[in-house]
Amino acid sequence: MADHDTVTINTLFEIPVLNRGAMKDLSTFPAAPEHQEALGFPGELVDNWQIKAIEKFGELLKKSRALQVYMDGCVKCGACTDKCHYFLGTGDPKNMPVARQDLLRKIYRRYFTFAGKYFPKLVGAEDLTKEVLDDWYNYFHQCSQCRRCSVYCPYGIDTAEISMAAREIMDHIGKGQKYCNEIIAKVHKIGNNLGLPEAALIDTLEGLEEDIEEETGVAVKLPVNVKGADILLVTPSADFFAEPHVDGLIGYAKVFHQAGVSWTVSSYASEAANFAMFIGSYEQMKQIAERIRKAAQDLGVKRIIFGECGHAWRVAYSFLNTLAGPFDFLDSRYPVPQHICEFTWDLIKDGKLNLDKSANDHMTLTFHDSCNVARGSRMGDKPGGQFEIPRAIIRACCNNFYDMAADTIHESTFCCGGGGGLLTDDLMELRSKGASPRMEALKEVVEEHGVTHMAAICAICKSQFSKVMPTYGFDMDSIVSVHQLVSNAIILDGQVTEEDADEEGDAQEHAAEQVST
Repeated sequence: MADHDTVTINTLFEIPVLNRGAMKDLSTFPAAPEHQEALGFPGELVDNWQIKAIEKFGELLKKSRALQVYMDGCVKCGACTDKCHYFLGTGDPKNMPVARQDLLRKIYRRYFTFAGKYFPKLVGAEDLTKEVLDDWYNYFHQCSQCRRCSVYCPYGIDTAEISMAAREIMDHIGKGQKYCNEIIAKVHKIGNNLGLPEAALIDTLEGLEEDIEEETGVAVKLPVNVKGADILLVTPSADFFAEPHVDGLIGYAKVFHQAGVSWTVSSYASEAANFAMFIGSYEQMKQIAERIRKAAQDLGVKRIIFGECGHAWRVAYSFLNTLAGPFDFLDSRYPVPQHICEFTWDLIKDGKLNLDKSANDHMTLTFHDSCNVARGSRMGDKPGGQFEIPRAIIRACCNNFYDMAADTIHESTFCCGGGGGLLTDDLMELRSKGASPRMEALKEVVEEHGVTHMAAICAICKSQFSKVMPTYGFDMDSIVSVHQLVSNAIILDGQVTEEDADEEGDAQEHAAEQVST
């Protein structure tokens, strides 16, 4: 599929005609030996891979009681059947959550249940063959681990955990994915997903300082490796180089400046994202999380704030203390961790930010709830804060806001189609088709309310939408950062406004006329 071939948007929630095997040949690029070995995995498929895979599966079942419950608990009720955006977009029945789960479940039954060992055909048990392994690799990399199906499962079966387990088994037998494993290795080695070295990071942030001062007349700093700063900002590396991400980073900097707090980025651990969650490896997740702990200790900060990244916030909120805690060396007055939206909203509530909502009047906004924020975390001190706080910030910065349909937001939000380690061009067909349900919900508010832009607080969502929106007839820049809206609206102390600049220009022109006279 070409990048900008237009895709027809299906009717929302319309169950597609089954298209068996439609996506069976869509295989993401495998990890090269160097990508595998950098993470301690075999460089290629091991000779006795079936035995090793079953051993690893057994190990995971012992470590996770939940995984075994998920293997035993499904009653094929069908509640999840039409909840997956990839099934709705592709029609491939193996993208139904229950069918994708069964790729692992039939192996579980064959090797870990009495009935499966002795009467396999009666219980749908199968031997682990190369054909089955190929199905694992293809279809478990067609799951963005968004957990939408789990919201609707009456037994709470978590397809994401099953997908993560399958990927972890494959890594341990030498069949990993290039995209995730290469990125994880860059974080271990350099500190961010891009492999951006310290000098390049500093140069990038200095360039942004110049841009902000030129725009506002205020010297707003974006500091790196400042010891004794109050706040360590850990943000997705996309914030350092690409729109709309970088516009959000400028928004953070303006908020910190106006709040009068000292803050810093660490070149050692500049990356908030933790792709190890996507491959199900707690060992790799732990190593990445411990970089953040070390950076916070080395710099002597009092609090850690995470930028706009969906799965980074889920890992931080759900796992950071377990993986790298305790964080008892931080100031106990502040939550560990804290989201940038929580920080900004507290300032807005306290009347500490001067916001000109009309600065965003050229946009009519809606908001996309990112999966890992919506279904895997919280914000603030009340249930549902992860839904309310970002919207409250948008309403404080904008005059024109409309939500998408109720059954497509909050806990029921549709995935962007690029999460779970699938944000790679070799899966572009899947990504485009998987975005269809969200694009249909967006289309409705565009037609009903004249919505022009959609805001998000996830780097993957922003990157995905920038890529796929043109295939649905939307402009690439229709996706924006929440803190991009803050950046537009905030008026800094001492800022030169457009009106001030016009008056200064008029005064200079008048002075020039007098001189000539």
